[in-house]
Amino acid sequence: MARKRYTVLGGGLVGGFIARQLAGYSDAAVTLVDIDKRALNQNAARARMDVIQADLADPTRISALVGNADIVIGAVPGYLGHQTLASVIQAGKPCVDISFFPEDARSLDANARNHGVPAVVDCGVMPGLGGIIAARIAARLDHAASLKIMVGGLPVERNWPFEYRAPFSPADVLEEYTRPARLVINGEVVTTPALSDIERIDFPGLGTLEAFNTDGLRSLIDTLSIPSMVEKTLRYPGHAERMQLLRDMGFFSAEPIKTGSSQASPLAISAALLFENWRLERGMREFTVMRVEVSGQCSDKPVTYRCDLLDFTDPDTLEFSMARTTGWPAVLTARALANGDCAVLTGRTGVIFPETLGSDGEFYDYLATGLSAAGITLNYTPELPD
Repeated sequence: MARKRYTVLGGGLVGGFIARQLAGYSDAAVTLVDIDKRALNQNAARARMDVIQADLADPTRISALVGNADIVIGAVPGYLGHQTLASVIQAGKPCVDISFFPEDARSLDANARNHGVPAVVDCGVMPGLGGIIAARIAARLDHAASLKIMVGGLPVERNWPFEYRAPFSPADVLEEYTRPARLVINGEVVTTPALSDIERIDFPGLGTLEAFNTDGLRSLIDTLSIPSMVEKTLRYPGHAERMQLLRDMGFFSAEPIKTGSSQASPLAISAALLFENWRLERGMREFTVMRVEVSGQCSDKPVTYRCDLLDFTDPDTLEFSMARTTGWPAVLTARALANGDCAVLTGRTGVIFPETLGSDGEFYDYLATGLSAAGITLNYTPELPD
């Protein structure tokens, strides 16, 4: 049987992980593309893959870079995500994307349909897996009344003042702190500032974390008919207040300011400085925590279902948890697309949101089984009915 050819665009912490996991399949041929030669060499030294050094900020190069691919995985920084995915679709390639770009992915739907290709977007841990779980639970209820998703990636060792390490580029993290958060209240979409509505939550085995509003609902606002929905990011207590201070003082502004004879945006400077404080170094221990709660009615009785995920850096491979929990949904979905493992994807074209797949029992079981095999466990309270 001919090997499937996967091209991964972006060789950062998550993109590199995705490429290495795909390379572990005997029927896969993997190409990793990034501008950073060091990142390419490090990944190639750890798994069987081809590498191409290229500037993915140039959309005119995408078509040639993905020309031989059967499936493309987009793992570029968010600010490049939309234009990169548009170029992949224009090249007529099926794609799974995790780039969390700010633009509306639905703007690419018609083009994807015209080219006859599927584009599964937001296919990480959240957005992505959290929405899949929410859709799975909601499908088990007669009526879903409320949804709350809380998720975060944190270092085990807490270091003042930020008590945080970034698994993604700092610019993408800062985007979460500045992009207004959309909630659903009584069936209406309401916009609030990011970092707002701080609350403290106790998690067994972790202690107290704080949760605050971020714009993670994304497509769930339109794909799930639940009158109350909120998504929050989890950090150690005090982090949100520090980020609010920096944001409100203008440190996260994208507008250039003049200093002497040069100009630079405060955001670019802040991201560069914070990167040194937030960098995850190999060997550091971190964890991903996510809680998805859906309340509603089932057989005329009120019920709340909760799904908890708690995952740590793999002690044997030292693979970071946030790379694992973000990367595996994309890997498994790409495999399902390539090999026809799930009927719900067969013949599908256009932009596809993960939660529209999550309500399908076959796809959910396929994904949950794959995650479990990778050591990522989803714990439901109470157990979901069949």
